[in-house]
Amino acid sequence: MTERVVLAYSGGLDTSVAIGWIAEETGAEVVAVAVDVGQGGEDLDVIRKRALACGAVEAEVADAKDEFADEYCLPAIKANALYMDRYPLVSALSRPVIVKHLVAAARKHGATTVAHGCTGKGNDQVRFEAGIVALAPDLRCIAPVRDYAMTRDKAIAFCEAKRLPIATTRKSPYSIDQNVFGRAVETGFLEDIWNAPVEDIYEYTANPAEPREPDEVVISFKAGVPVAVDGEPVSVLQAIQRLNERAGGQGVGRIDLVEDRLVGIKSREVYEAPGAIALITAHQELENVTVERELARYKRQVEQRWGELVYDGQWFSPLKRALDGFIEEAGRQVDGDIRMTLHGGRAVVTGRRSDTSLYDFDLATYDTGDTFDQAAAKGFIDIYGLSSKIAAKRDLG
Repeated sequence: MTERVVLAYSGGLDTSVAIGWIAEETGAEVVAVAVDVGQGGEDLDVIRKRALACGAVEAEVADAKDEFADEYCLPAIKANALYMDRYPLVSALSRPVIVKHLVAAARKHGATTVAHGCTGKGNDQVRFEAGIVALAPDLRCIAPVRDYAMTRDKAIAFCEAKRLPIATTRKSPYSIDQNVFGRAVETGFLEDIWNAPVEDIYEYTANPAEPREPDEVVISFKAGVPVAVDGEPVSVLQAIQRLNERAGGQGVGRIDLVEDRLVGIKSREVYEAPGAIALITAHQELENVTVERELARYKRQVEQRWGELVYDGQWFSPLKRALDGFIEEAGRQVDGDIRMTLHGGRAVVTGRRSDTSLYDFDLATYDTGDTFDQAAAKGFIDIYGLSSKIAAKRDLG
């Protein structure tokens, strides 16, 4: 029986060429799997037919937009996940859902190997392969670009020699990855970290410097889940899509970051994530209102570690699963509405309301009706500062 390889297929030149390239290098049949995580572009059926025309023995396509939003983006929102305090894990979040579909296809078609189009110096090779072995330890992983020296010029030559049905136009100077949660742009002139991004690299966001009227929006949450926008019920996917449009229209969510890659190098990335930034900003503020102080303080440590694990390709790890349980418990009371003004590239919270709020107006007010026992403060301070006072007497004595 001929071996089979499942290939993560995008429909572009590199993965189209990889179908025949893998077949020649390994003698295996190739099953192409394309997963729609809201990246836009061509129709899935067009992509499926192209894979077959390029030599795949089988081709599967999956509309995973809702799955991606519900099972991957939503946990990131609940975790307020921002790698290096800024990056909302746009690409990192999409890899495990793609991995899940690749492994399912491998089982269905009796494949022994899974292939992907990553290079040997990026994060994604780790995310794909660590995810695959976590779900299916028996599967092998290969990467034609990394393992078989499938360079761009060789890919174009192969495409032309085999007369594959795909254009071999000049490659964009940028490497771009996108999905419904955001868009990542790297390489080209951006590799010189002194160069400022130019306006034409952006697609998800309008120029925040252009004059326009502010946009006010109310986002409603239930147990940390965005459930309505301006009072209209939405799914998680719809919440992201609507805020991509509205926050993106105000230039919200542009991020220019020199980040620490898992493979040990620093890399300059430009991101656009308008919906993600708006939702995380709103969720963070609602937690400020509804989550008890010590729990909130500890959750911030968990959030950082959660984001690092996801960035590093550990979505299916035991620690990540355990932290998920903590985050779910911490968010049980995160209910309510956040009003935001979207304008000039910023999402600014201007109002909060919640039936589970821990904010007590009578305790907080300085006006008549204040119920805070100010007389209790002196004794509290005496005891709170006692250990420092004793140490100071010794050290200064």
